[in-house]
Amino acid sequence: MQSYTIGQAARLLGVSPDTARRWADAGKVATHRDDSGRRLIDGRDLAAFSIEVAQHGTGEDDGSYTSARNAFPGIVTAVTLGDVAAQVEIQAGPHRLVSLLTREAVEELGLEVGMQATARVKSTSVHIDRT
Repeated sequence: MQSYTIGQAARLLGVSPDTARRWADAGKVATHRDDSGRRLIDGRDLAAFSIEVAQHGTGEDDGSYTSARNAFPGIVTAVTLGDVAAQVEIQAGPHRLVSLLTREAVEELGLEVGMQATARVKSTSVHIDRT
């Protein structure tokens, strides 16, 4: 399972690294240390926390989260596979994006809850890039 540094988690949540660090210090999201002593957050824990933050707000006035070229880097929070089609949900800061795509595409990308991905939006289509 992929883990994220405090800085990476902050970018995915759309907040400052200081805010992410305060949340970790307060025990709002679990962390562990790697061999070099960096604090990391498990991808599944970060996915669950990103949903909680989006639903209840951050408690700060973060403004809107925008990205150049309609790219929304975030974390995969749900993957639902059907026989042919699939649904992927990404939490990108305060934005929840849902994409319907083929099961084959999800399997080729290896998408799973807790991994980092970027949703690229053009008109009514949302394309997912694994990052």
